[in-house]
Amino acid sequence: MERNQAEARITELRSQLEYHINRYYNLDSPEISDYEYDTMMQELKSLEKEFPDLVTADSPTQRVGGAAKREAGVLVRHNVPMLSLQDVFSREEVEAFVEEMQEQLEDPEFVVEYKIDGLSMALRYEDGALKTAVTRGDGINFGEDVTVNAKVISDVKKKLKVPVEYLEIRGEVYMKNENFEHVNAMQELKGRKPFANPRNCAAGTLRQLDSKITKERGLSMFVFNIQQIRGMEFETHTQGYEYLKKNNIPVIDDYRVCRSKEEVWEAICAIGENRGSLGYDIDGAVVKINSLADRVTLGATSKVPRWAVAYKYPPEEKETTLLDVELSVGRTGRITPTAIFEPVRLCGTTVSRATLHNQDFIDQLDIRIGDRILVYKSGEIIPKVRKVLKEKRTGHTEPYRLPEVCPVCGSETRKEKDTADLRCTSPTCPAQLERRIINFVGRDAMDIKGFGNVYVEELVRLGYLKDIADIYALKDYREELIEQGIIGKEKNTDKLLDAIEKSKENDAAQLLTGFGIPNVGKAAAKSILREFKSIGNLREADAESLVNVNDIGQVSANCILDFFADKENCRMVERMEKYGVNMESKEQPLGSRLEGMTFVVTGTLPTLERKEAAALIEKQGGKVSGSVSKKTSMVLAGENAGSKLTKAQELGIPVISEEELLAMLERA
Repeated sequence: MERNQAEARITELRSQLEYHINRYYNLDSPEISDYEYDTMMQELKSLEKEFPDLVTADSPTQRVGGAAKREAGVLVRHNVPMLSLQDVFSREEVEAFVEEMQEQLEDPEFVVEYKIDGLSMALRYEDGALKTAVTRGDGINFGEDVTVNAKVISDVKKKLKVPVEYLEIRGEVYMKNENFEHVNAMQELKGRKPFANPRNCAAGTLRQLDSKITKERGLSMFVFNIQQIRGMEFETHTQGYEYLKKNNIPVIDDYRVCRSKEEVWEAICAIGENRGSLGYDIDGAVVKINSLADRVTLGATSKVPRWAVAYKYPPEEKETTLLDVELSVGRTGRITPTAIFEPVRLCGTTVSRATLHNQDFIDQLDIRIGDRILVYKSGEIIPKVRKVLKEKRTGHTEPYRLPEVCPVCGSETRKEKDTADLRCTSPTCPAQLERRIINFVGRDAMDIKGFGNVYVEELVRLGYLKDIADIYALKDYREELIEQGIIGKEKNTDKLLDAIEKSKENDAAQLLTGFGIPNVGKAAAKSILREFKSIGNLREADAESLVNVNDIGQVSANCILDFFADKENCRMVERMEKYGVNMESKEQPLGSRLEGMTFVVTGTLPTLERKEAAALIEKQGGKVSGSVSKKTSMVLAGENAGSKLTKAQELGIPVISEEELLAMLERA
């Protein structure tokens, strides 16, 4: 490659990698697979090696991880750098590393162990008690303080059974597959976007500002290194593991100690064969020097230790035949196609299904029933279809099209504007009904205590619930319900019926959340009802007035308009009103001093929690947004305000302190 071509390609690769690094580390929302990312990074490394004068200090190849996210918590300076590992992708590269170590060291031992796919975290203990938990952040200078969240992870020990003066350990916070599936099931019920994979779910959960959410989601942790210790000494990495086990600290104990390159490669292959049977994701195998003294001798570069490498397994893929396309209907009516194919073994498990996402994805691959397809599973739970082997297509096949009618109820389907999603238009579709009702009675909506999923399913099955409004007609069937024992005996039945009656008094924002309108969650519902005051007013709203509501974009506005344009939905709302369900917003501002103003709250405030500050602003008629834009009136900034403060300064938006806000409220 000519130098000018290389320079252009390097610039392009750096730009792409910066984008994907931000999506992965800072937004916890990757758009490409690890394999695709690694391929780009390897290409950049090769070009920089060929043209060393084009290497710059800010190249992605020269840095560790992402950035420390100031708005997520207090920043903590690293005592020991939390470096990345050098990735290798072939047996030759692994053997080259082993041979290099054998040349530099006398009879070295190698430890081969799992590389867990999660979020790196360091735990610091003083005199046996956990003091601080910190994420990797930028890896060199600062990480985020996540101590409160770390303490609700069951694998994190608050006290050491064998205490020392000081101990810092590093591990990987991850999510077991069963917990990940549960979290995504709850996301679906709440009408929220599911997480892409367990790693991103774990990362987002560890950074939660509410430790209750962290605890509910059930994170786990493996410790893979002792970073620093005072009061005890070890000669090897494996001796350190034995000490950690005595303290009941989970370590990656399924490791092998090897002395030759053949043994190392055998251990890597054994992990690869076993990874499909694990209850969590791994994205490789780590080969590290066992002797701690040898590690000191070898040292590290600015990015990676010289005494370890991470072998990344290639994505496993198998050829199979597409037998059928199965359609399912979700709570919001979204129709999801799933490929049904002849079973194949991937990463140690037998799979026969893979999501096809939507019609655009099907068209892109030109998928047809009867095709030979390539299916892969790269460190994720759900297999994916990589491509169609069109050269093996035989006979007459037809392009697959999603149906124009719902496969469950036969109602018309409609493709949402500006999206690839196809939805059933009927609010009474049986496939949607159970999930809609579960969402309606849930904690984030009408919060009807004791209305469990089992009751919902049984009441729908027996025909008592044909739409959401039927919930408020259940009292008319009290005797039948008791007689059939659907909810239980008289006491349980009356308890649930009382809870349903009480829910009629809820604020209209809870009711709007319960409708399950796509893109209208709890926060959006509150903003909308703060503006329109009642469900009745909202029904009469036009697109322009909806878009003017803070945090409501065109997509959300269209979803609201579509909901109230549907006659069945309107009849359902009218029935609820007839049953006495409150349709009015109860939230009344104490004043109007901040009316018409939009605030963004960021950073750590001196005395107020951010939620408290937001409530004070809203009580005086102001609005609180989660992002800074030209519509923002003021930014309330505390310590470590981060990127939102920077953006406000760039846009010339006034920035105030907590003291200044309280002064404004006093004047009100």
